[in-house]
Amino acid sequence: MYRARPNSGLSAGGCYTRFLVFHKIETRIAESVSAYLKARYGFEMEPVVEQAKDPRFGELSLTAAFGLARQLRKAPRVIAAGILAEMPSLEGVAAAEIAGNGYINLRLDRAGFGAALLSGAEARPAPAASGKMIVEHTNINPNKAAHIGHLRNAVLGDTFVRMLRAAGRQVEVQNYIDNTGVQVADVVVGFHFLERMSPAGVARLAADPAVRFDYLCWDLYARTSSHYHGNPDALNWRHQALHAIEAGQGDLAEMAHTVADAIVACHLKTMLRLGIEYDVLPRESEILHLQFWATAFELLKQRGAIYRETEGKNAGCWVMPGSAFSGSASEDDSKVIVRSNGTVTYVGKDIAYQLWKFGLLGKDFYYSPLMTYPSGRRLWVTTGQPSPEPAPAFGRGDWVYNVIDSRQSYLQDVVAAGLRALGFPGQAGRSIHFSYEMVALTPRTCAELGIELSEEDSRRPYVEVSGRKGLGVKADDLIDKLIEKACREVDSRHPEAPAGQRRRVGEQIAAGALRYFMLKFTRNAVIAFDMQEALSFEGDTGPYVQYAAVRARNILRKLEERGEALPEFRRELDAAAMGRQLQSEDFWQIVLAVSKAGSALERAIGSGEPAHVAKYAFQLAQSFNSFYHSYPVLHEPDRERRTFLLWLTDYFRRQLEQTLAILGIEVPEYM
Repeated sequence: MYRARPNSGLSAGGCYTRFLVFHKIETRIAESVSAYLKARYGFEMEPVVEQAKDPRFGELSLTAAFGLARQLRKAPRVIAAGILAEMPSLEGVAAAEIAGNGYINLRLDRAGFGAALLSGAEARPAPAASGKMIVEHTNINPNKAAHIGHLRNAVLGDTFVRMLRAAGRQVEVQNYIDNTGVQVADVVVGFHFLERMSPAGVARLAADPAVRFDYLCWDLYARTSSHYHGNPDALNWRHQALHAIEAGQGDLAEMAHTVADAIVACHLKTMLRLGIEYDVLPRESEILHLQFWATAFELLKQRGAIYRETEGKNAGCWVMPGSAFSGSASEDDSKVIVRSNGTVTYVGKDIAYQLWKFGLLGKDFYYSPLMTYPSGRRLWVTTGQPSPEPAPAFGRGDWVYNVIDSRQSYLQDVVAAGLRALGFPGQAGRSIHFSYEMVALTPRTCAELGIELSEEDSRRPYVEVSGRKGLGVKADDLIDKLIEKACREVDSRHPEAPAGQRRRVGEQIAAGALRYFMLKFTRNAVIAFDMQEALSFEGDTGPYVQYAAVRARNILRKLEERGEALPEFRRELDAAAMGRQLQSEDFWQIVLAVSKAGSALERAIGSGEPAHVAKYAFQLAQSFNSFYHSYPVLHEPDRERRTFLLWLTDYFRRQLEQTLAILGIEVPEYM
């Protein structure tokens, strides 16, 4: 079976180290033109270069003439003529011409471009943003099994991390564990007051390998919530549990610790099925017990960022005035930070957490190693006591991205307002809410998952997932179903392959289908997840892109089966040979499309849209499949052309594999 060469273009950390020629040329031209314009006209202008929308007009266009027209009071075309006449020649550009009302179209040197691709000299460009980036994602309440909505959060966050690391950024991945919140308290209420269980009994249940503890807690949480509806006085149990948990004392606190730790272990296993890893798990219990919140509380009071309300519905509460984050000072718009009973709200603890992320709190956690992932990455968890093993330097970020759904936009605004009120406007501006919309299901998928729908819901284009309506979909159930369906397809195509291998391929296809579906839509779009569509081998899907990569590998595998090795491309294809082959407009457009991975990645990072990388992957797969059907690589009689086609096949393979790696999608042995 053909396998990628060790120098596949991806380092162990996933960074691009090759195939960035187009992005490098684009960046270099933009820098040269900007420097010329500043020296000639005294203006800072960005951006001045854009990719041509029509291949007939070259590869890049300069748009500076339009930006200068108002200042110089001249027609853009006249300015463009002056720029073209005076500006020094641009490295990598073979020809330039004026088009339309003032565009300067650039045509790249094809032979030089091809030679640069072969040489591997295209170093990774310097990061557009320096400093450490913290990405916080997943953040599932540790009270029950993960559900389908959590998967979108985790996949988006993990892919954004992969994007940043591929571009050379320093990234730390955090998964905040709210182990002292209401949701955990309600499960504790269920065990203690409804089930009459002791902490030791819950611990035995959590440790029993025959028990799906996260599933059991899913049902218990629902039963506890239902009990509250019929017995409002039982809410006092919740208050008892919350106070005990925050104090960290007694049976209820011990039980909460057992529940949260066991559920977190379940969540980590679920996410690892999709290749999702973290660096550190900051826990809310340490934010309380190590006085993070107490320190932040005093800072907020000292700076006048919050005040104690003496009347109205918020009497006795510490609140942040609405003017701090909404432009309104009315009481109705004020946000409670500390309740009248003395318990701190989620947003209060989050302000303390955000201060720590930026290294502004003057405090740090203690850390303990929790596990080592199969990749070799170590996962750490915060603790309340020193650990003998030294930990990495967590926190102290320059940029913070919080992957939280759009319904939490208001609370994220309050957190940023807290930073500004404390005198940290720069950090507030670099505190980014990486928001996204909800995940729904198509009626067809509901039926496949065994969810009964009303006649009205079955006619809808999508059905909103709702635990209250009994439409909760556990993440593991969805993954299991996708694997089952993918394995059936693999078994039908490759019945002769070993069973374990077929299972592994099915898992890779299922995970790729799920991740790609979650990524191909922009973050502000509501997703209607459809299993049949996600698993299709045709169209804009993960399996379609995986299939293209498998096909590219197969061509090279067949070459090896003939007893041949890949040619030494640098020796057999010099600049002149590349120039001859790239005179073919078809080949030139293919090479251009394949070489734009770096540009696609940087644009995706700049816009915060992983969907752009997914779109590029799909376009790349389309381009390869067209190439695959048009050119019988191994049967080409002309030696130079055959060598070029083999190089192009290997180039496709590398770019497909690298792009899929950024999306967190593996390439199976076969499809």
